[in-house]
Amino acid sequence: MSRLLDAKILMTIKNLQLAAKTTIDGFMAGINKSKVKGPGLEFSQYRSYQPGDDLRWLDWKMYARSDRYYIRESEIETSLSVRFLIDASASMNHSDGGITKIEYARYLAASLGYLASLQNDSVGLYVLQGGDVFSLPSKKDHQHLSRFYCQLENINPQGRFTRPVEYREIFAGASKKELLIFITDLYQEDNEMYVLLDALATLKHEIIVFHLMAQNELKLDYKGYTAVEDMETGQVVSIGDASAREVYSKSMATHLLAIRAAMLNRNIFYRLMNLGEPVDHALKDFLNQRNKIK
Repeated sequence: MSRLLDAKILMTIKNLQLAAKTTIDGFMAGINKSKVKGPGLEFSQYRSYQPGDDLRWLDWKMYARSDRYYIRESEIETSLSVRFLIDASASMNHSDGGITKIEYARYLAASLGYLASLQNDSVGLYVLQGGDVFSLPSKKDHQHLSRFYCQLENINPQGRFTRPVEYREIFAGASKKELLIFITDLYQEDNEMYVLLDALATLKHEIIVFHLMAQNELKLDYKGYTAVEDMETGQVVSIGDASAREVYSKSMATHLLAIRAAMLNRNIFYRLMNLGEPVDHALKDFLNQRNKIK
């Protein structure tokens, strides 16, 4: 697998679109490419042209030979609307090893968005900050993808996470298939993220949650510090003695098990992502989930 899938190396590529393309090129070099299919990418068969068919898939060579119109079908003709939900609360500024959660989220969303576009899927972006939502509705043209990257780069996390008021109007799609990808650290005070996910699940969308956490918060490993401050509430917690770390470790294990159970009960695909983890794991999950819901 390409070293360029490593998050720390990706951070050195300042152009988000270039980083996404580099990531996907490296990813594609390490997997069976037949898993990534779309119109015109994986030929399956011919069929007779029907009124309303996309003229781009007419096979003119077959027409020249037979004087009849045929559509060149690929293994997959359908496309998805892939909507990215990005948590932009202050806790996403948390860092470890020179990488913040929001930086990792940007590169993860950019890479997944680029991969989605290769599969002829439309891509949308919804930035959740406080009770407000910035929305970039799903489209699948190249100019739209550039706007998608631009808006990712401009995310500035701040404040607390609050469930958006207008969630139903924003996320209620048409009759076509939808895949919602929620990138968040799942930092919540009163289950407000679960309330949002419950609301989205009632809309019958498929949901993937990528839960971002840093190694230092997973292990309470803040060398040289005796206390840490909550980035959203300002609360200061002492971490100086070994007993505090032992209690924290047990509490974290219980917390993560509870999250997994909560997602399983909601039929939501869940993956915990460490900030040092290569993004190819998330890309594989995306492909598996996309193929599952076709």
